[in-house]
Amino acid sequence: MPTPLDAPFVRAVAGAADRLAAPLAAGPGEKPVGVTHRALARRVKTLIAAYRSPDSRLHGSEQAVAAVLAHLRALQAAQTATGLFAGGDNVQSPPDSAFTVNDVCDAHVLAAGAGPELHEAAAALAEIAGAACESLRTGGVHTPNHRWELCAALARLHRSFPDRRLLDRVDAWLAEGVDIDAEGLYSERSANYAAHVSNPSLLLLADVLGRTDLWDAVERNLTATLDLIRPDGTVETVHSRRQDQNHPFPLAPYLPHYRLLAIRTGRGDFAGAARRAAAGGIDDPGLLAETLLTPDLCRPLPAPAPQPLPRSRYITTARLASRASATAHSVLYGGSDVPGHRRVRSGLACNPTFLRLFAGDAVLDAVRLSRGFFDLGPFRAAALRQLADDRFRLTETLTAAYYQPLPPERRRDDGAYRMADEGRFSAAMAFRDRPRDEISHTTRVDAELREDGADLRIDISGPRVPWALELTFRPGGVPAGAVPIGDRRWCLRTGPMTYRAGDDEIRVEAHVEAGDPLAGPDRSDVLRYDPGQDHTVVGGTDATTGNRVYIGGDGPHTLTLALRARRLTPADHATAISGTKG
Repeated sequence: MPTPLDAPFVRAVAGAADRLAAPLAAGPGEKPVGVTHRALARRVKTLIAAYRSPDSRLHGSEQAVAAVLAHLRALQAAQTATGLFAGGDNVQSPPDSAFTVNDVCDAHVLAAGAGPELHEAAAALAEIAGAACESLRTGGVHTPNHRWELCAALARLHRSFPDRRLLDRVDAWLAEGVDIDAEGLYSERSANYAAHVSNPSLLLLADVLGRTDLWDAVERNLTATLDLIRPDGTVETVHSRRQDQNHPFPLAPYLPHYRLLAIRTGRGDFAGAARRAAAGGIDDPGLLAETLLTPDLCRPLPAPAPQPLPRSRYITTARLASRASATAHSVLYGGSDVPGHRRVRSGLACNPTFLRLFAGDAVLDAVRLSRGFFDLGPFRAAALRQLADDRFRLTETLTAAYYQPLPPERRRDDGAYRMADEGRFSAAMAFRDRPRDEISHTTRVDAELREDGADLRIDISGPRVPWALELTFRPGGVPAGAVPIGDRRWCLRTGPMTYRAGDDEIRVEAHVEAGDPLAGPDRSDVLRYDPGQDHTVVGGTDATTGNRVYIGGDGPHTLTLALRARRLTPADHATAISGTKG
């Protein structure tokens, strides 16, 4: 009996491929101009998949074949004498070329089994793959995920063109161990690289090498990701160490992995995630080739199992806590790498957002705390401690120093002291040899994640310095109760405020327990976000955009903040209308 297929899924996947491939096939003789080598290879793979798929409008199309050959000529022109590809910021990059070769090898498998019409394409693909083979086998990498992308390319090369040396190189990389922690997060903690690189690469390696441990690693990562899925259909990235830490990442790229593992394991929670990933439609043109290479993807999903509400999760390795209920979804974060490394740098988790709150259409995207202490930047917790089930404490102590004269034995007649970095700035001052007078500034945030929001108690101690708490709300809502100060910015001083979007609302109420009264709207020197000198010294910033509400003052201060989410009722709307008329 034939294996049943999920026909709507298959049609949707073919439709996504056709949206890319059909315009390319409509001008089959046109030479691709300004297209990167990675995009050329993706196009070739998609065109061949569309040619082979009975559900595609290009099934058996001669125009699709002509477009394939035109793109292959452009791809061969982009290949250098080393077999690696030109273009991009990473010069002569084995891992960047591996992305292209992975698509080339998949396209070769599809073309080699398609009949005489694609023989020329299959031969060109084999030539491209063969030219790259040695450089990929001996080449190096510079990020953790690159190892697995490169290994996947070597395994695919071996699959089509067997060579034991390729597997030996894969074994050498895999002998380092997969960089996945006890909670199921890869070392880069990036949704982008998990979905696009590590998970698909490890799944391919598991199938080619028969390595069930690699399959298990992907399952662990997908399990961890379930608790990172937000109500708006994105995956949390605030804890990432890569570029996506400052941007929302959609769930959609996880679709093939959740779907495949749900089908093969019967996990209903993965099936539910797969359905959510496809809820907005399927737009990935590469999925068609994946279904042809891995037919299990086309089988029906098992029954989805919704995650229970309310639920809480604390990911200890990333110091990320969340609580989800029918009313609110809150995220608390204290896992920045900046306090430990004393710098903002590519490859570190640098995002200073420490709280988010989702309440339907009303979304508090970021809560940040800026301090005017030696320009050392916003609050980034150096430690997060769980006090009780949903109660946590985040702390950070900053220190800066004034330096005394050098001891006599360390002085130089020529005044030429070595250039050194003291953690805040660099100078030819031989800092380590000098006595120092330190000044400290401590911030402590006690947070309780509640079913309807969150409570914060913020304690700022140390010398008197300005501070500002920034609440960035997602555009689309209307703030009420705060004073506008221009450029989509508001000041909250006394009394509560609300942020309303559609039928959803977040209420904010602040109280000073200790310290001076809060700053008013005239204090433009306080009511602003300061990214710190790591950004401003080169004219940059990591500031948020959106509707920003500021609460600020001159510390020391102890402040409580209550954040409450609720769904408005018809009575609420009636009251608002009558109040407006009155």
